[in-house]
Amino acid sequence: MRRDALIGSLLALYLLTACAQGPDSKPELAQDGTVHGCVYHDLDGDGARDPDEPGVAGVRVSNGLDVVLTDRQGRYRLPLRDDMNLGIVQPAAWRVPLDARGVPQFFLNYRAGGSPPLRYGGLPDRSAPERVDFALLPRSEGAAERFRCVIVGDSQTYSNDEIAYFRDSAVRRLLDYELDEDDCVIYVGDVVGDDLDLLDRLLALGSTAGAPQWLVHGNHDMDLDAWHPEHSADSWRARAMPDYYAFEMGQVLFVALNNVVFPCGEADAAMDGRRFCVDDQRPRYNGRLPDTQLTWLANLLETVPKDRRVVLLHHIPLVSFSDADSPVHQTDNTPAIHALLEGRPALSVAGHTHTVENLAPGEWFEGWPQHTGVGPLPFRHLIAGAAAGSWWMGDLELDGVPMAIQHMGSPRGLLSLEFDGIDFVETYHSTSHGADRAQWVAFNTPDFRAWHAEISAWMNTPAGQRDPVPPRSINDLNDLNMFTVEDLGEGVYLTANVWLGSAETRVVARINDGPDLPLLRTQSGQGEAPKLGAEFADPFATRRLLSMSRQALVSRSGDERAQAYEAFQGAAIHPVPGPQGRTAPDSNQHLWRLRLPDDLPLGIHVAEVTSTDRHGRRHRDRLVFEVVEQRPPRRWTGEGW
Repeated sequence: MRRDALIGSLLALYLLTACAQGPDSKPELAQDGTVHGCVYHDLDGDGARDPDEPGVAGVRVSNGLDVVLTDRQGRYRLPLRDDMNLGIVQPAAWRVPLDARGVPQFFLNYRAGGSPPLRYGGLPDRSAPERVDFALLPRSEGAAERFRCVIVGDSQTYSNDEIAYFRDSAVRRLLDYELDEDDCVIYVGDVVGDDLDLLDRLLALGSTAGAPQWLVHGNHDMDLDAWHPEHSADSWRARAMPDYYAFEMGQVLFVALNNVVFPCGEADAAMDGRRFCVDDQRPRYNGRLPDTQLTWLANLLETVPKDRRVVLLHHIPLVSFSDADSPVHQTDNTPAIHALLEGRPALSVAGHTHTVENLAPGEWFEGWPQHTGVGPLPFRHLIAGAAAGSWWMGDLELDGVPMAIQHMGSPRGLLSLEFDGIDFVETYHSTSHGADRAQWVAFNTPDFRAWHAEISAWMNTPAGQRDPVPPRSINDLNDLNMFTVEDLGEGVYLTANVWLGSAETRVVARINDGPDLPLLRTQSGQGEAPKLGAEFADPFATRRLLSMSRQALVSRSGDERAQAYEAFQGAAIHPVPGPQGRTAPDSNQHLWRLRLPDDLPLGIHVAEVTSTDRHGRRHRDRLVFEVVEQRPPRRWTGEGW
């Protein structure tokens, strides 16, 4: 044998032996209360460490509280905790193995004694681990700096029918991205709708996209029969992955957090507006990051260079526009999280609200200081929208999937983040329209506002006190692209709902061959409250949301459950035409508008609307509209016959 080959063989044998013996001479866990092991290069990819597979140095390993780095031989030792997410942080130059569902395998979840009885099983009662080794696979050449992660917000499937909707919309769009093993798909919570038995089928479908699927725990992924917050994610941890963890790709550290506290209690009720956590007979959740996770996050960040991008992944937003006045649907201790990230390039990505929000640094809204203690944002916060849209409800589209327009009028869709070093470009792609579409444009007319007000008043009346049929339908709404001189005098607004629009977005309109006219954002994001009312609603989406042609089909099959459209936990929505949701859309964080001149001449005009995002990308839409002295008859008259 050649001398260099002999040295190499001896070195590999030494590394393996060192890993096998552990960092010191205490092999028995029972004697020292620790867990140890080795992080190794899985040369043959079989998930089992072979004699020629060396350890990997400098890998972060955590027990869910402490964070250590492997030594030169790939060894680690950590305190054993009675309840711990033991795992590694995937290093930038490596990949962790995947299971058959495309879910990364980098962890061992352990609870001493197992979980109490839970509907979905919880964590098993198993012996304390004495040794756990973790495998790593090298990344592809050239994959270190540039990659794409697609964010799936709130797929929230309550049934196999809804998984079919997810398959025929979100999964089809995922295939368009042509992802590979060096990209990622990230579900930011509410992956399923209170039924963890649906998880495997959904993930199997998502795995066809070809990228690892990282999962965040949401309030519809919980053990709803848990009596204490420490058990509410047990079945998730057994069936999916840890409820908090981290992984690296390129120059980006992704940190998944679980900020859903269920059932909430005294610690939550200490803050104003959360007495329901102790006064309500029905268990409730609250948005807060538990102290253990805060400590773990602080320990983790101590190992991360200050110039790395840190992307927080969590279900409940740290703050949001749509729930700015809510003490529940934002995160109580956001200031503490912001403080840990001070001086770092950071990004927050959330789901939960079924809205698309692109909240820029320096932006803030009334309600944040009162409910979360947050003023102007120190870095960008994104709310990814929902793959389920507005809970898989509404009119069926041509492909048979519910339209499910979301709050603030965005279509159901996916958020793409393309990274180059620490820089990123965010893009929202509809799963029901062309991938290049980015906005709705419409006219807000006096007739629309009157129509909106009447339906809104009906919706605000208790169900038992109102006629079951709404007072007006879409057939009662006049043509929004035709208006009279009198309408112009009352105010006709050209609107642009730019789905992922932010404070940096610029929107202009050109009428016929005239000059560019700026549209103004309805919300400035400088501490004001949401502006409410029909004049701040998006007419394009609102006319669909407030007047659907069907919510189900009626048949004579005799199957009662075939007579209505099932949503949520099997609740039937009867097939009477009616509005979607509990309240009429009346505020929007990404709506721009321009009041048309009162003196527009009679005749046919063309409006071209162009939005330019913060990356310089432009999107254009055109509307043809008519100005008339008075409206002609809308329907067949029969005159002259």
